[in-house]
Amino acid sequence: MSSDIYDIIIIGGGINGTGIARDAAGRGWRVLLVEKGDLAGATSSASTKLIHGGLRYLEHYKFRLVREALMEREVLWGIAPHIIWPLRFVLPHHKGLRPAWLLRLGLFLYDHLGGRKRLPATRTLRLDRDPAGAVLRPEFTRAFEYSDCWVEDSRLVVLNARAAADLGAEILTRTACRAADRRDGAWHVTLEGGRTAQARALVNAAGPWVAEIAGQMVHANSAAKIRLVQGSHIVVKRIFAHDRCYFFQNSDGRIFFAIPYEQDFTLIGTTDQDYHGDPAKVAITMPEIDYLCAGASAYFRQPILPADVVWTYSGVRPLYDDGASAAQEATRDYVLALDAPSDAPAALSVYGGKITTYRRLAEAALAKLAPHLPAPTGHGAGWTGHVALPGGDFPIDGFNALLADALARYPFLPPALTRRLLRAYGTKIDVLLAGRTDLGRDFGADVSEAEIRYLVAEEFARGAEDIVWRRSKRGLHLTQNQIAEIDHFVKELT
Repeated sequence: MSSDIYDIIIIGGGINGTGIARDAAGRGWRVLLVEKGDLAGATSSASTKLIHGGLRYLEHYKFRLVREALMEREVLWGIAPHIIWPLRFVLPHHKGLRPAWLLRLGLFLYDHLGGRKRLPATRTLRLDRDPAGAVLRPEFTRAFEYSDCWVEDSRLVVLNARAAADLGAEILTRTACRAADRRDGAWHVTLEGGRTAQARALVNAAGPWVAEIAGQMVHANSAAKIRLVQGSHIVVKRIFAHDRCYFFQNSDGRIFFAIPYEQDFTLIGTTDQDYHGDPAKVAITMPEIDYLCAGASAYFRQPILPADVVWTYSGVRPLYDDGASAAQEATRDYVLALDAPSDAPAALSVYGGKITTYRRLAEAALAKLAPHLPAPTGHGAGWTGHVALPGGDFPIDGFNALLADALARYPFLPPALTRRLLRAYGTKIDVLLAGRTDLGRDFGADVSEAEIRYLVAEEFARGAEDIVWRRSKRGLHLTQNQIAEIDHFVKELT
């Protein structure tokens, strides 16, 4: 076998693919990742943007999954404190639904199952005395407040890809995998544009397309069954002024969240329904909008109407089909299917998973692949939990100090913009602003020439959509003409 081949080719630039790429590159393996669109272009940018244990999974006795996710909250916060931070969630007691003792029991387990160290514990609220109750209907008099974390989901994906590239991985976006076959002891992969590449192992992390890749390209002897579940969110003008979030129960047994979003908005979601179409064409349905509006209106004093919705997004979760009768009951755990004939190179297909446990999934994936790869020459297993992602190399409680330092060193930046840039780029703000005394052209909503140039050069952005809807959410504040101008500028740069 030629030595001039990749150790691993990864198909899919979502959180699982980029997480595996970062871990593998750090261990010294030669990695190529190919993504047919943009990084986080599908499921990974359509989450509820939480790093959480999944309180409702306790009802389904998924203790291992919840424990693993709870343990990961503070690990991920530690390696990316610019894009991950704690949130407090208010869970009102609904007298007609789950009893208070059951909520208390679940939250007790939630506090103690995962080795919580820094996050505050659960407490009980009197909603007639606490500001969180002011926007709720008067029949809700008691609530429980607990901790989880927020994450800028698509930025987490991009930062894993950037870290992988910094460690030597090759990241190709807008490059579809056209064919893959086993030949002469290696995978021979044909990419869009005619390029071919060889690898000792192939990882199928194609998200909603994982079964298609497993069947048509990997030709796996046995492929796990996949269940596509649509989750949709709505965004409305900000409903409440405080910085806490709400965890609501619906009468059908489902749950949903109402979360402060991009300063001026509230994010409400998610739905859970089986999906049978093309994952690339998923979009919120009117019944989903009505469902979320009705659910929120059952709790908030001010009704939420479909006319209040200013933006929506939808994604398709590629869940492992465990035979659950309802979409919301399908497992969020991951299944790693290894296809490794004795006389042929290995392939690993990734089914299911959740953004919170992506790093542990990557470790498990590489543990399965390691016997089929050369001995690693870099970090040992587990290294990704201790090394900061790009921009996250500051103390977990050091954001305010970082902000004060940046305000002093970059006096031409308005404080609100400085905070936004630090929340996006952390210490990489120094790369973005290197040698500058201004930000250059202003495209609107404080999206600047300097930021766009940085995203193109460092974060694989190739169009306005990549910038305003994934690497930031500035699209909520921009006009269509402004977005078109950004797109034109990006095309000039690339």
